[in-house]
Amino acid sequence: MKALYIASSGMSAQERNVEVISNNIANMRTTGFKKQRAEFQDLLYQAYRRAGSQTSDQGTMVPVGLEIGSGVKTVATPRVMSQGNVNPTEKELDVAIRGEGFFMVALPDGRTGYTRDGTFERDATGQLVNANGYQIEPGITIPDGANSISISPSGMVEAYIGTATAPTQLGQLQLARFANKAGLESIGDNLFVETAASGPAQLGVPNQDGMGNVLQAYLEMANVNAVTEIADLIAAQRAYEMNARVISGADEMLSATSNLR
Repeated sequence: MKALYIASSGMSAQERNVEVISNNIANMRTTGFKKQRAEFQDLLYQAYRRAGSQTSDQGTMVPVGLEIGSGVKTVATPRVMSQGNVNPTEKELDVAIRGEGFFMVALPDGRTGYTRDGTFERDATGQLVNANGYQIEPGITIPDGANSISISPSGMVEAYIGTATAPTQLGQLQLARFANKAGLESIGDNLFVETAASGPAQLGVPNQDGMGNVLQAYLEMANVNAVTEIADLIAAQRAYEMNARVISGADEMLSATSNLR
């Protein structure tokens, strides 16, 4: 009975849907996290009677066909790249992006990672790094004795060195953006990498050429809405239960058939 396999595909799809929602909820407090959503497509149809086929020699046609679908499949889990809330942290090396763009990070394997997580620190040599110790690109060194570090909305990093009365420019933060940012590949650690679908990175300075500006002592929170996720979770659970009920009903029909004498 095809209903068993159709309903099982529905249960599998809703199981994947719940996994996506679960990951969103788990990362509600993850800095710079972008939520995902599951997208579905129906499977192939078996046509028992095609619409438009002739029913007589006079040319009359079937107005509506007879097709039975094969179920559903999960085809994508795109990320929703909307802006998350920007909250103050009172930490001078925390930086949030308000608008378009990603920070660039030098990965150990030589690739460049992209992130919205601006939780930056200084390593033992004074280099500006992320929470995993990966250097921010382009490299910025904050020397010993630097104080009153400031990061302008355009990404210029300055500090007073020692007893100097004028600030010293230490470097310029740059951002990257993509034609299709939803096409970036997630590699964990709040990092994405470029793919053929995302297109190449377009580099620029914050607050110019369509790039967002940066805010010192702020961090961007996850763009996960708890109420929406719970509502989606309930809907997914109900869909799963209904597909399970279809399997139970189909099993009862098969049992009735096998008990015929």
